[in-house]
Formats: sequence, C-alpha cells, structure tokens
Amino acid sequence: MRSLIVVGVLLVAAVVSVVTALVRDTASGAVPGACAEGAPVADLTLPEGPDQVTVKVFNGSGRPGVADSLTTDFVNRRFRTEKPAKSKKKVDGVALLRFGPEGVGSAQLVRALFLGDAETQYEAKRKGKVVEVVVGGGFRQLATFTEANQSLAQLGEPELPPGACRA
Repeated sequence: MRSLIVVGVLLVAAVVSVVTALVRDTASGAVPGACAEGAPVADLTLPEGPDQVTVKVFNGSGRPGVADSLTTDFVNRRFRTEKPAKSKKKVDGVALLRFGPEGVGSAQLVRALFLGDAETQYEAKRKGKVVEVVVGGGFRQLATFTEANQSLAQLGEPELPPGACRA
C-alpha cells in the first residue's frame, strides 16, 4: 500500500510540473529553424569549385600593384574576377573579406586561401555572391591548393551570420 501512495504522489508531482512548464512557456508559437520576418537568408553551401566564386580585389596594402597581382592569382586558380580597385581603407592584416548573405559559403572558400588569417565582414544588406577581398599590408601570397584544402577542413562549415536564416 505504501508503494502505491509513493507512486501516486510522484505521478501528481509530474503532472503538476508538466502543466506548470506548459503554462509558463515563453516560446509559444516559435518553430525551430523558422526565420524572423525580413531576416536575410544566408547561403552556407560551399561552392563545388572556384569557378563558382566571384571575387573583387581591392588594394588596401599601400603597395602598388598588389590588387592586380592577386587578381591574376585568382584567375590562375579558376576564380571569376572583377576589375581590381584601390581601397579607401587601409588594412594592416593579411586581408579583409566583405560579403553578404548569398556569399557566406563562397567567402569560406576564399578565406581558406588565406589560411584562415583574413578577417571577415558580413554585411546583411549586401546583394549578390561577390566576395570583396581588401588586401592588407600583411599579405604575402595565397596558399597552395593542398594548404587551402587543409585550411578549409580546419575552418569547417561556414557559420550562420548573426540575424540571418539558413537557406
């Protein structure tokens, strides 16, 4: 008889705690993985090859010809490129990668060529898949294919940018 009373008390306590949790639930109506209205949809898919990535190189190093030279390196690695330009902003590090929601996966591939040393700047309102590379004073050369593949493995999957939704 004593065991039935203990089981009954435990059952009542469980029902009370479940009802309390349901009543106090603050996430009502939230669906896991749902997007907030107006949130940008980020493409986290890594491109199948460099020919699916377009880069535009800006010279932020202060050394003449760096953007032209790096653009040629990207062309030789089968990337699509836009005409290089001079940056208004000087970059002290290796590089700064600027991209929008559609270019998250592409930026990860480009970042691997800098062995993960390039800073990233996500811009939620940017349109298109173009990854802008602002070359800095610390840049020496792009990684080899083997080094880039190892770097890509270390970097892992692209992270979902803050405030964005998964495509």
